[in-house]
Amino acid sequence: MKLKRLFLILWAVFTALMVLVVQGGGLSQDAFSPKNRTELSGGAAATVRKATKTAFAQPIKNLDRQRRRIFVFGDHLFNTQWVQAPSSVATLDGLGPLFNRNSCAGCHIRDGRGRPPLPHEDRMLSKLIRLSIPGQTEEGGPQPHPLYGGQLQEQGILGVAPEGHTQITWTEEPGTFADGQSFSVRSPSYAFQDLAYGPFGDEVLFSPRVAPAVFGWGLLENVPQADILQRADPEDQDGDGISGRPNYVWDIAQQTKQLGRLGWKANQPNLKQQIAGAFNGDIGLTTSLFPDPSCNQGQADCLKETQFGEQPEVSDEFLEKITIYMRLLAVPARRNIEGASEQHGEQLFYQAQCASCHTPRMVTGKASEHPEFNNQVIHPYTDLLLHDMGPGLVDHRPDFEAEGQEWRTPPLWGIGLVDTVNKHTFYLHDGRARNLMEAILWHEGEAQQSKEAVAQMPAADRTDLITFLNSL
Repeated sequence: MKLKRLFLILWAVFTALMVLVVQGGGLSQDAFSPKNRTELSGGAAATVRKATKTAFAQPIKNLDRQRRRIFVFGDHLFNTQWVQAPSSVATLDGLGPLFNRNSCAGCHIRDGRGRPPLPHEDRMLSKLIRLSIPGQTEEGGPQPHPLYGGQLQEQGILGVAPEGHTQITWTEEPGTFADGQSFSVRSPSYAFQDLAYGPFGDEVLFSPRVAPAVFGWGLLENVPQADILQRADPEDQDGDGISGRPNYVWDIAQQTKQLGRLGWKANQPNLKQQIAGAFNGDIGLTTSLFPDPSCNQGQADCLKETQFGEQPEVSDEFLEKITIYMRLLAVPARRNIEGASEQHGEQLFYQAQCASCHTPRMVTGKASEHPEFNNQVIHPYTDLLLHDMGPGLVDHRPDFEAEGQEWRTPPLWGIGLVDTVNKHTFYLHDGRARNLMEAILWHEGEAQQSKEAVAQMPAADRTDLITFLNSL
């Protein structure tokens, strides 16, 4: 046992030195270190040791009575199925007239991750299509499609025709690892059917997105902006091939541009705006931040239905409570950190320079109204920056300062529990990857060297790498 521990210590030192050589600079906090191997992914108070199907839906520890009541009510709102207005409960009506799902939980099942439709499903249940045309709004965001707005809404209330439906066709692309083992990844193509309000036209830009897991966002909101920007290297001045950069997006409440943190393209500055935008685009509900209904030019039946119900359809009180609920969602603890395969896989993760974008360690600031989120060492495995992921993942749709091939580094905490919580293992922004290895194999652009390093690994090492990821 002592010899094994000595070996691990020596290996850790060797790996850290290798990272130092590759980066050509001082030893960074991302270099392999035992301090990054902790069960407390969300810090001392915001980590929960639960690995069941409700692992993503747990509150942080030791909530006082008032915040627990708000959390419970926010959970109720998250799972509420909104109905068409007018109804007997005016505070919970206003669905649509056009929408994708009738509840937050309809996409984020058990606060978890969405997926593409399965072969027997003819509708997208937790995946959607963002739309735009070339150009920008006055605020610098994507220019909505003149007929269909910013999102294809595939459902409508009674008397309002859905905008259309999406058909996905998958093509298998075979490949081979360096050791001769074969693999296959799948590439999607999209067709849009039953378009009720006219053709898209040649200028349409679209981007498929699955719903992300929603836990831990309160912590990511509280990472100091200076710490995020310190990691940005848009001109790749250190020559490591990694050139992450920030996205600056429109903050509606502040009426100015702010650093984007949330969303697949880091296109939202904070959690409240993220939620209000989802209410509007996904469920068709108005808020004080997004007061306009989800109807567009030529959608007369949709516009007619907007006369019913109180405005805004989601009150500021309800919006605040669901925001607090989502802020207070805890992060699942990392599991089996002493396992030999997990520790070896972690070393391989650093050797392949995956940690250059999937930053293991951050320290939150002091800005949260919840003291449990302040000055916390967390391990989200994201830098919250945009990275060029290459031509394979390009969507050709700019989003504020994010270009078509750029995506925000998604957090990896809790990723090994997706199968337990959501009963699937579909990854990446559009769910094309059927497992974690396929997700790695889609990495190009700035991540090309990391992908090639994994492809050169022997099968046993690849297994250990995936074992490590599943422990997060």
